[in-house]
Amino acid sequence: MKNIFSFILLFLGIQWLAFAKTDTVRIHSNAMDKDVPNLVITPSTYTRSETYPSVYLLHGAGGDYTTWARIADLQQYADRYSLIIVCPDAGVTSWYFDSPIDPKMQYETFVASELVTWVDEHYATKQDRAHRAITGLSMGGHGGLYLGFRHQDIWGAVGSTSGGVDIRPFPLNWDIAKRLGSYAQNKDTWEENTVINMLHLLDGKSLDIIIDCGRHDFFYDANVRLHRKLEKRNIPHDFITRPGVHNAEYWRNSIAYQLLFFHSKFEARKE
Repeated sequence: MKNIFSFILLFLGIQWLAFAKTDTVRIHSNAMDKDVPNLVITPSTYTRSETYPSVYLLHGAGGDYTTWARIADLQQYADRYSLIIVCPDAGVTSWYFDSPIDPKMQYETFVASELVTWVDEHYATKQDRAHRAITGLSMGGHGGLYLGFRHQDIWGAVGSTSGGVDIRPFPLNWDIAKRLGSYAQNKDTWEENTVINMLHLLDGKSLDIIIDCGRHDFFYDANVRLHRKLEKRNIPHDFITRPGVHNAEYWRNSIAYQLLFFHSKFEARKE
């Protein structure tokens, strides 16, 4: 009986040690002089003796750092693909810009520099662009491509699901004008900071790109236009469209495809 009890305790102990942890971490941003909350999900087999690829998942307007964890079971993906998932908070409507008019909205610097540096210092990540990916939903889809295109030294794979890849048709929506100034008075700034106008940054070789959008999404037309511009410039990318609207059900399905895509790219780059 004593041996059986000891075995049960040992089994439970092993299970506890194998049970992965989701960390909520607050990281100070020097650029914005404030602390920013983030989720970091590690695989059940996580150990400091190994290193892991990382995927940064960006939330949409109205969301926060917990949005993705409420949409999808991120733990199962961290376990399945043996990767670290990072979910930053980016304010309700930052659009992942370094705002030229709001010093408290410098989220390009935070995510692309301060956050990546902190994660690499505190977790056993593979610290090279070939093993980092970034994607997001809606505003975060814009952010995934915006940050990925502008920081190809940081991320080797980028994505967007239901992304706001062309902000110009929405001059009065989602506080974009609070980040860039009004479109009427700051047209050049808007033109320079909308993803669909940033393809000149791509050489068709450096980035793996995946884009998807539901056919009944209000961002669908913009995503199709982006896809066609990428095709015209002979820039390889995966473009997926399926029935769906701008909601959690679509994103829950989408992230499964995107994480598989990133995993396949990480595997292909193994030494």
